Amino acid sequence: MTGRPYVLSEATWNNVRSTPCEVAVLPWGATEPHNFHLPFGTDNYETAAMAERAAEIAWDRGAKVVVLPGIPYGVNTGQLDLRLTISMNPGTQAMVLDDIVASLAAHKIPKLVILNGHGGNDFKQMIRELQPKYPVFISMINWYSCLDTKPYFDNPGDHAGQLETSVMQELEPELVLPLADAGSGTTKKFSVRGLREGWAWAPRMFSRISEDTGSGNPAGASREKGAAYLGAVVERIGGYLVELAALDLANLYR
Repeated sequence: MTGRPYVLSEATWNNVRSTPCEVAVLPWGATEPHNFHLPFGTDNYETAAMAERAAEIAWDRGAKVVVLPGIPYGVNTGQLDLRLTISMNPGTQAMVLDDIVASLAAHKIPKLVILNGHGGNDFKQMIRELQPKYPVFISMINWYSCLDTKPYFDNPGDHAGQLETSVMQELEPELVLPLADAGSGTTKKFSVRGLREGWAWAPRMFSRISEDTGSGNPAGASREKGAAYLGAVVERIGGYLVELAALDLANLYR
């Protein structure tokens, strides 16, 4: 079987050296518990699949894109006391990202999209620091917030809830336990009003707010909902990759 030319880990040297590339896509996830019914690698399965499916759409429309091997560790300082959560500090992420961008710059890849699948990751300040340092245009997408979820889920949740469960039922059904095994995803709220209402911010300590590590009730999840949402998200990201690949960076603004 021939590897997909837009997935770097499957491509051969002959593919790579003879194929121009305008956009590299870097999936970035996390390794953490996702309630009782989803695997630790949930963010990685989701983000890699979305990157590859979006790249396939872009490739089929003539865009020269490539999906890099994903980073499976995210910022999980709020889950460090949950067994086998693997956390990468933001400073470490910044150094890893710097090395990746430096490599892309050396090979004259002009654009990078970070496809993020974990709420604890925040690349904005890293991009601000790297942008003037390298001739690579860097942007990022949080796949879980690039589309209005209301047409797809009545109660999406933000961690192992209905949205993520539905997506995993579509992508990796053999890794999803029955919903009867899942916790309710009920979380405690902050005691301080500003934090509770969301106009002030502090990280959540998951072992103190949730009995099952989830945030959002997975009840009502279905493979059909996951397929519909996933298709729409992938189409949106794929369209972005097409537009970005065709962009002359000299005409970034209009």
